[in-house]
Amino acid sequence: MEDHVTHRRVVILGGGFAGLFAVRALRSAPVEVTLVDSCAHHLFQPLLYQCASGILSEGQIAQPLRAVLRRHPQVRCLLATATDVDAAGRTVRATRPDGGALELPYDDLIVGIGVRQSYFGHDEFAPFAPGMKTLEDALAVRTKLYQAFEMAEASTDPQERAQWLTFALVGGGPTGVELAGQIREIAGHTLEREFSTIDPGQARVLLFDGSDGVLGAFGPVLSRRAARTLDTLGVEVHLESIVTQVDDRGLTARHKSGGVQRVEARTVFWTAGIEAPPLATALARATGAEQDRAGRIRVQPDLTIAGHPEIRVVGDLMSLDKLPGLAEVAMQSGAYAGRRIRHAIEGRTRRPRPFRYLDMGSAAYISRGRAVVKRGRFHASGLIGWLIWLFIHIVFLTGFRSRAGALLSWAVVFASGARRERAFTPAAPQISAAGTVTPPHPPADPAVVRHEPPRHA
Repeated sequence: MEDHVTHRRVVILGGGFAGLFAVRALRSAPVEVTLVDSCAHHLFQPLLYQCASGILSEGQIAQPLRAVLRRHPQVRCLLATATDVDAAGRTVRATRPDGGALELPYDDLIVGIGVRQSYFGHDEFAPFAPGMKTLEDALAVRTKLYQAFEMAEASTDPQERAQWLTFALVGGGPTGVELAGQIREIAGHTLEREFSTIDPGQARVLLFDGSDGVLGAFGPVLSRRAARTLDTLGVEVHLESIVTQVDDRGLTARHKSGGVQRVEARTVFWTAGIEAPPLATALARATGAEQDRAGRIRVQPDLTIAGHPEIRVVGDLMSLDKLPGLAEVAMQSGAYAGRRIRHAIEGRTRRPRPFRYLDMGSAAYISRGRAVVKRGRFHASGLIGWLIWLFIHIVFLTGFRSRAGALLSWAVVFASGARRERAFTPAAPQISAAGTVTPPHPPADPAVVRHEPPRHA
């Protein structure tokens, strides 16, 4: 049997769900796998907002790739960013963190690098409204979130204080809804009685979305339930509103009716839209593949690129049958791609079945004890939805320590509202060569601000 088996070089781009499930599917195959990722960890992206809001630590949602793959001796992990593909020469070009170049030959290529935040052509919004796609993004959001309360406490100007206590989010999908709910819980419960001058519970949270409902992918029933839950929490939802301007003092939104609204908010988060990274364009150029409006690669039913059966695109980067960008899609497509390669090595000549996604449902956490879950015609919300959400995320968290730690953290939050992961590093002021100090957040009034100790009755 071994005489009929040939060793093949498989390069996998991306250590997310798609990449890891492809590796697992290749575990028993006689292949040499090279896994390339710009990060040295596997990130559980669905829980990024919980890291940002202080429920979970970085280590509970991110595991070192080498530790995750320690039982896969045929896998070589490389810390690098793939930049181009030579389809004719079957080579991937990548750049190491130190700038060094790598060339990785392959017999089979699996591309699962995911997508990045899209500002819909307004990248100038990014410095003022961070997105949340990476671990670094989550930590930046945490800093911006908790620092806002500190800045409000230090301010003596009522208008400026109100601006610091106003949080605006752009995007009513799962991330926007989840983060909006978390901010209201932080303001109303976590930070209660911790400040001397301000009342965190008075913080405003505004959620903007261009559609006519939040969580549109969950259907109208759960969308309305989620909207009611957000309203109960105190989140101000602004639907059919397109954000047209973001700066360091807030945002401007245009309503479908034509009205324009200006919101003074020192803290804006961007949770809307995705786009393919530059490698997708390079891959399309090298293979002649088509791209959709977001730049994702259109693939054949077997996840290969037309004319290139050796290249498979999986996960969020693939465009096929309008499949959503969910972790389950990434897992199943990665596993499918790995199996197809293994079957080819084993000499199975039967025509492979096309990829079929098994819908395992969608879930979104809104607040303590409240979540929405959808699977086909099955809908659940409230406490039942939250329990289902809890089970799903415990099952898919990578590593026993991550699961145990997450369960403990969720128990603490559910019982008391306290959050143990609130450490952040404040943005430092910039000092020019002439010695001029520019604060990262200039005060509304350039005059010197005098602080007096709070007076208690």
